[in-house]
Amino acid sequence: MLRTFKGHACAIASVTFSPGGKTIASASPDKTIKLWSQDGTLLKTFTGHGLGVNFVSFSPDGKMIASGSQDTTVKLWSRNGALLKTLTRNNDEVNSVSFSPDSKAIASASDDDTIKLWSLDGTLLQTLQGHTANVRGVAFSSNGETIASASSDRTLKLWQLNKLQLQSLDLNSLLASGCAKLHNYLQTNPSVTAEQCQICSGI
Repeated sequence: MLRTFKGHACAIASVTFSPGGKTIASASPDKTIKLWSQDGTLLKTFTGHGLGVNFVSFSPDGKMIASGSQDTTVKLWSRNGALLKTLTRNNDEVNSVSFSPDSKAIASASDDDTIKLWSLDGTLLQTLQGHTANVRGVAFSSNGETIASASSDRTLKLWQLNKLQLQSLDLNSLLASGCAKLHNYLQTNPSVTAEQCQICSGI
């Protein structure tokens, strides 16, 4: 044994290393996620879930952390503990979360017997249905095109993702970026009409 970490108020439900291996995240029914250095120093405590936290996962790029909770939500956090987004479309507690390899999507597994695929802005992209009992675990394949799920119904299922849905993530990002750059021009150019100012209003 190299080291023992202490700080949670009750049992630890999930633990994971950051991609670089220098940081450890833990999740607990005490409603918190904690970040630790390898020497056991507590770096940060994330609070915001209303009930116990079942699972925690780093994004492959190491910039974000996702947590799944008994409060039925998935929360997306920055490394410094800032809450970026709360995903709220599950009907029961969330048992597992997984980032896609490109860090652009999240899959969640829930006691509502479903797997859900989300974009980082909180949009629900797909709900995968087929299990007949609680879904306990979920993972992306290394190429990001397949999801594996494990359930209390004693089955493991593989799912082929809708490529159009995945491509929409990149399209949404491009549209948002383009409109952000266009905004300053539209606001400062005196020859712009009122109609032109509404170009990005629906995006």
